[in-house]
Amino acid sequence: MGMGKRAALSYHWADRLRLPRSGTFSPLHLLLLLTLWTDTGYCQQQTQCRIQKCTTDFVSLTSHLNTGSDGFDSEFCKALRAYAGCTHRTAKACRGNLVYHSAVLGISDLMSQRNCSKDGPTSSTNPEVSNDPCNYHSRLAARELRSGEHIQPNYLFCGLFGDPHLRTFKDVFQTCKVEGAWPLIDNNYLSVQVTNVPVVPGSSATATNKVTIIFKSYQDCTEQKVYQAVSDDLPAAFVDGTISGGYSESKTLHILEKVSGKYVEIHAKYIGTTVIVRQLGNYLTLAIRMPEELAMAYGESQDLQLCMNGCPTSERIDEGGHLRLPVTVSTPANASSVQARSVYTLESATAKCLEKIQVKHIYFHSCVFDLLTTGDANFTAAAYSAWEDVETLHPRMERWQIFPNNGINGMPHALPAVALSLLCFVSVAFL
Repeated sequence: MGMGKRAALSYHWADRLRLPRSGTFSPLHLLLLLTLWTDTGYCQQQTQCRIQKCTTDFVSLTSHLNTGSDGFDSEFCKALRAYAGCTHRTAKACRGNLVYHSAVLGISDLMSQRNCSKDGPTSSTNPEVSNDPCNYHSRLAARELRSGEHIQPNYLFCGLFGDPHLRTFKDVFQTCKVEGAWPLIDNNYLSVQVTNVPVVPGSSATATNKVTIIFKSYQDCTEQKVYQAVSDDLPAAFVDGTISGGYSESKTLHILEKVSGKYVEIHAKYIGTTVIVRQLGNYLTLAIRMPEELAMAYGESQDLQLCMNGCPTSERIDEGGHLRLPVTVSTPANASSVQARSVYTLESATAKCLEKIQVKHIYFHSCVFDLLTTGDANFTAAAYSAWEDVETLHPRMERWQIFPNNGINGMPHALPAVALSLLCFVSVAFL
């Protein structure tokens, strides 16, 4: 392979994993790569080495923390010190284990970034020390203590943006018409409904202009709260004017405004759920992460959920996730809303989307499709933001990428087995 091809391949993987392209990788980046490889099962760990348990505990301790909130740095440093202590206790058994050594380097890197002292209080994974019935992670820890077995929570991700494009809890990608009001989620804890309206006259393309989210009352943790956003009105409060819910001072449900009128996050600690709502142009996007056991808690009458089961066949306009590019139509002189449809050609739409999304995964193809369908450049930002939300909320990095037609126009979904094995071998050789 020539130098040019090697450089291109390096650039591509740096882009896929959001790593620096200069060839200099921090310990945290290396840890990120190693976590991806070990999740696939190709790098075998010693059975006595409990580094995976240390990492899982650290994720559990930090997954509910919000960057920028009061006390974040303190709690994050406590979790880092607990992580460091756990790795120290398993050091002897993990001697020669690549993931262990990379975790140690990653912890040191994070402590330096957050100015964490090595000495100080640590977070406790013992639910007897901290047992909050209005914190989903704390309830899991209590169950773990009672059962004596480690419980690994499984999270699901769902997103809706653009035409609209839907990514279901099962990581199935669809593009649908679904005009009118449709339920995305409807279970015993949460209901999410979206309303979609036509974008361009004469086209089946629709986009979301209203989002309604109902957080149902839960024990003594929170009363029912309703959040509603419509085009040009993305509030930083619930319908009743409050910004939080819950009967305790911890406020187990709260809204965090990231960008005024453009981007809000809703955190529901009592159900371990995070929702992101954005406004881009005249339309809304939505992304959600929720524990699987809670997402599956619904009855037969609640079976119409787009996030759970996808769009009805009659509403889909894609073919197995593959988007058929629309045919450009001529522009009536008196129809400004349609005029934008002739602004982009396939080449110019591709170039426009490449400005934001450099890897040709399904979010890139959705961007091209939406530009050719609507001519609205805001859909480029919608596709890019939807991809950012995947990186923020999706629980499994190895499932972030989706490519149409089994990897055509992009890298395959995962590294080939031979390549993964070689990477592990080479990495161990350099310890």
